[in-house]
Amino acid sequence: MKSNHFKILAVALALAVMVAIGVSQTARHAHMRGDGIFDGHMLRYFARKLDLTDAQQAQVKDIMAKEKPTIRPLRLQMAQGQKQLRELVMSGSFDETKVRELALQQTQTTTQLTVQKARIASELIQVLTPEQKAKLTELVNQHEQRFMNHMQAETQGQTQSQ
Repeated sequence: MKSNHFKILAVALALAVMVAIGVSQTARHAHMRGDGIFDGHMLRYFARKLDLTDAQQAQVKDIMAKEKPTIRPLRLQMAQGQKQLRELVMSGSFDETKVRELALQQTQTTTQLTVQKARIASELIQVLTPEQKAKLTELVNQHEQRFMNHMQAETQGQTQSQ
């Protein structure tokens, strides 16, 4: 009987650790990812790669300044939701109803954030010349290809290790 309790405890502990790692990896990935094109580093990268004029850079800066108050609360909501989920997981008691509630809130916030970012990206793209738009498409395609290559290599590595 004690052996069964020990096995159940070991499985529960392993699951809790896996979930905690998953949550932390998601938060770390989101942090590392920044906000994509909205991250200051990425804006500077694209400004340099697309050779934006001073006037275009000023337009981009104005758009981002105007939109910052819209994006910031959504990012804060996402961070708070991740924190609540992490605290719930780390509490040691699984409450599926609460997890589903938090997941639904995160989904709604993610949807709002995605719509806002797409709208802002559309505004930013309007600043570009046709040549710069073509260059941006090329850069995005290259990035997507590198990402897909990375994912395929990762998947192949997992398959080979099994």
